[in-house]
Amino acid sequence: MNSTADTVLREVLSEPDAVDASTRSTGTADNTGSGRERVRTIWLSDLHLGTKGCRADALIAFLKQHDCETLYLVGDIVDGWRLKSRIYWPQSHTNVIRRVLTKAKRGARVIVVTGNHDEFLRRYTDLELGNISVRDEVEHRTADGRRLLVIHGDQYDGVVQAHRWLAFLGDRGYALLLVLNRWFNRFRERFGYGYWSLSAHVKHKVKGAVNFIFEFENAVAWDCRRRGFEGVVCGHIHHAEIREVQGITYHNCGDWVESCTALVEHFDGRIEVRQWLQVDHATEHDAGAVSG
Repeated sequence: MNSTADTVLREVLSEPDAVDASTRSTGTADNTGSGRERVRTIWLSDLHLGTKGCRADALIAFLKQHDCETLYLVGDIVDGWRLKSRIYWPQSHTNVIRRVLTKAKRGARVIVVTGNHDEFLRRYTDLELGNISVRDEVEHRTADGRRLLVIHGDQYDGVVQAHRWLAFLGDRGYALLLVLNRWFNRFRERFGYGYWSLSAHVKHKVKGAVNFIFEFENAVAWDCRRRGFEGVVCGHIHHAEIREVQGITYHNCGDWVESCTALVEHFDGRIEVRQWLQVDHATEHDAGAVSG
């Protein structure tokens, strides 16, 4: 039980409505004249609200620019692990939650899928609050009829499941890497260079991290095929991607700590990775939209 995280959320939900006005406008406009893009479904994961690494302002801008019928929050939305040790909750993190609540108020279905960092929500599984529901996993049916499993993905991570102390230790190391990442990019900005994700670069260059991603994707795909799904949408590993794995269409939302990515479904059933900020990951993929 994470009483600290519960307390923070209660305080956030009791505050008067406030939305950060310092958002930028970008993206593809719809035909309503609103300047926003309307899609059928949006999936977001690994926001890690409650940590300094969360790119809350970018996320607020994304939510402001996109409307949808269904919004999935695919785990690790609030970082209960970090809130246990220290409270960090700036106004921008409250504004993220307020924007989500506003979407629900305006008719969007909001489905919160629990993750390992916000596992305190798992005792509220199957809770329904108006247009907001909490699930450990859920089935999504695309516009073109495909059955997708929506799940955070920590269930397929052997370290999280079998060696919890090692998962906490790894989380500490990752947090340190993100601190170095922030200082590194402040230095780059001072000399006129754009954002470069040091942590993403390390993940793609270290053989063990690459192997972990490969094994994770295969474990997810195997379970989905066994259960009769045609695809999966997950998060957990902070690596946005759409590709075929073992005959299953594997979709990963990415994160809002490093890459600022989301998955969006159009009204014809097409799903693509939407990268909100131009981030140089020093990988083989360019920033932008990747369809699948």
